[in-house]
Amino acid sequence: MTDIRFGTDGWRALIAEDFTFENVARCAQGLCDHLKEVGTADKGLVVGYDTRFLSPEFAETVAAVCASQGIEVFLADKPAPTPVLSYNVLHRQTGGAAIITASHNPSQWNGFKFKPEYAGSATQEITDRLEQSIAQITTASAHSVAEGRNNGLVVDLEPSQPYLERIAALVDLDAIKGAGLDVLVDSMYGAGGGYLPRLLSGGKTTVREIHGTRNPAFPGMEQPEPIAHNLTKATSLIAKKGASIGIALDGDADRVGIIDEQGRFVTTLDTFSILAQYLLEQKQERGALVKGVTSSIALNKLGEAYGVDVHEMRVGFKNIGPKMTEVDALMGGEESGGFAFRGHIPERDGILSGLYFLEYMATTGDSPTQLLQRLTHKVGPHSFHRRDIPFEATDRDRILQMVNAPGLIEIAGVPVLDTDTIDGRRFHIEDGWLAVRFSGTEPLLRIYAEAAAPEMVGKLLDGAMAYLKV
Repeated sequence: MTDIRFGTDGWRALIAEDFTFENVARCAQGLCDHLKEVGTADKGLVVGYDTRFLSPEFAETVAAVCASQGIEVFLADKPAPTPVLSYNVLHRQTGGAAIITASHNPSQWNGFKFKPEYAGSATQEITDRLEQSIAQITTASAHSVAEGRNNGLVVDLEPSQPYLERIAALVDLDAIKGAGLDVLVDSMYGAGGGYLPRLLSGGKTTVREIHGTRNPAFPGMEQPEPIAHNLTKATSLIAKKGASIGIALDGDADRVGIIDEQGRFVTTLDTFSILAQYLLEQKQERGALVKGVTSSIALNKLGEAYGVDVHEMRVGFKNIGPKMTEVDALMGGEESGGFAFRGHIPERDGILSGLYFLEYMATTGDSPTQLLQRLTHKVGPHSFHRRDIPFEATDRDRILQMVNAPGLIEIAGVPVLDTDTIDGRRFHIEDGWLAVRFSGTEPLLRIYAEAAAPEMVGKLLDGAMAYLKV
């Protein structure tokens, strides 16, 4: 029996190996037991899915199990972004959402996310309970979805309209439409396809979308993660034909990647910092910033400049989201390109993030390059890079021992000023840092570095790899 464990955001596994209909049914049964235990089962459950292989069928399995347990299910009628489905939790005031998605993982993967009644990522406490419930289930039986519909317990859901109305209340869409921007959208064959063109049609701004249809193989990219090496077509198109900006969405559209007007990828750390500066400086809003530990120290500098608190958390919105709610944060985010905003849901939203970036451009008349220059003028230059390294499970303990070895005073000849263990281990250097942690969703060792100059970033990453022998 598969040991199902929830990582930084849901359970993910290889399709047909561990991610099977049987195990998805076990997850659904465990979720039903949890909802009944906490007293939210009578509120119903949103069930949605992304564009991956068999995602609609897996979602129907979840719906069938829940309906057989007497829980009303609002089943999405098409693939939908995670933030869209999460917002429907608030809109319909359900007990949560079960979403079949592996987000940015490669095509062979699928996953099961649970968003509780507050519409954010499930906390560690909740996922611990879910794991315990699921572990007690060997098999889960269900009636058919058709029977659930006949009984009134499975209701078809068109999820986009409430979300689109909420976005229109948060963003000045008219300003963007009237700005005459040329926007290239790469939806990466994911669930976000069509959303930005739909929101921005009817004005002087034009939107060209690539990879906007469903293709579970995600051809031409390693995985549907909006980072530089997966966006070669978009960057090439902008470099050759021009555009005001490129906006990329990951597989379930909770992450964003920005490409500037010259076809250069803007690092996710710079995107986070640019958006934070927009809210603090241009919109004159105030509130704490909540960041994952592998986000930029530029955010700490912005916090000092504008007099707002900055909270550093473990990676994952299961840690960041609850802190945002606790302190009524203005914005929260992490290095992965997932950002959340006050007044919406305590959850990443790649579509809203891209729209705020466009709104910043529309209201200032600045290009992405000029917005980055604004940031650099305020906090100084910052360069960043991350390396993802596959590792054998038998090598994990050795790597951990080396990472946590006491007395490490330098890396590649660069003095280590301090360290912390908020998540993995982070080594602080003058105006920068190096971090090493294991991914919570994939069998990868992640090594991150930020420094004032790209040469120092490369030096730190090379030094860490040499030291760890990976």
